[in-house]
Amino acid sequence: MPSPSTSPKTIDVGRRAVLWHAGESGRVVCDLCAHRCTILPGRPGICQVRVNAEGELRTLCHNRLIAAHVDPIEKKPFFHFLPGTRSYSIATVGCNFRCRYCQNWQISQAVREFKETEGTETAPEKVVAAAIAQACDTIAYTYTEPTIFFETCESVGLLAREAGLRNLFVTNGYLTREAVARASTFLDAANVDLKGFDDGRYRRVCGATLKGVLEGLELLLAAAVWVEVTTLVVPGVNDSEQELRSIARYLAGLRRSIPWHISRFHPDYKMLEEEATPVATLERAYALGREAGLDYVYVGNVPGHPGESTFCPNCATMVITREGFTLSSRHMRSGACGRCGSVIAGVFAD
Repeated sequence: MPSPSTSPKTIDVGRRAVLWHAGESGRVVCDLCAHRCTILPGRPGICQVRVNAEGELRTLCHNRLIAAHVDPIEKKPFFHFLPGTRSYSIATVGCNFRCRYCQNWQISQAVREFKETEGTETAPEKVVAAAIAQACDTIAYTYTEPTIFFETCESVGLLAREAGLRNLFVTNGYLTREAVARASTFLDAANVDLKGFDDGRYRRVCGATLKGVLEGLELLLAAAVWVEVTTLVVPGVNDSEQELRSIARYLAGLRRSIPWHISRFHPDYKMLEEEATPVATLERAYALGREAGLDYVYVGNVPGHPGESTFCPNCATMVITREGFTLSSRHMRSGACGRCGSVIAGVFAD
């Protein structure tokens, strides 16, 4: 896919990128995400942070953090991977999607909107040390798309593994086979945004293909990465019963134990005219997920809703009680239901 004709206001040489190969006439081909941009000399790829500098692909955002915060892991959201723990969460600017309703557009679309590649230079060792100092069990690459700052993820992630921390992607899933293979050396879990099940709408609203997302999701599962899936339900975009049922059936066909987070949309970025998702729509999606055979379905962005909690798929006991991002009680022993002993899928600390 050709790269766009625009470029950041200021281009420095950055660091040599990974996962690319030389093309014809000075072009380079990026092998990191499913766009597989063919990039002309002096131009960026679709993500705007990987640039062809004299026949070599360079990254402009390596170790340049635009965000670094401690979050409850449930905020990512991960409900079946070390629930109740803290995650040191980092991001750089940039994204390989252009979602019209992006909730973090100020940083994910910073290069497109403001022609800026700002960030604070932060050594990987400092990231890992900060995570340990703040009692975090994981490092999450989140807020924007981790694929586009892959070199930072890898540098930090390998050090984190050595220090006994685990690594999480919150991702749109648009990774190539090569990227997943390389990420599997440090990546433990991924929450994949599955934004719908209609390719034409994916292209119009997000600037990407459904096929690329599904392939990335399946590659992560095949690589033994723990996967959870989030669908932000947007009125008039992906909230039809047919589309939500299609997502549920697809996920159940892959693995019944995949947690599916159905999240409430709030107006943002270029879709300010839309209303927030009715709770009834989320509850219908929840029912469709259970009807399709999914063991774990969640209602997100509705604090206090019973759909935030985890139920045993065998005996329906509430094994983890949540309100917002807070765990108020557990009824589990060694990763199993405290009542019937059935294993609860996931990675648990107890």
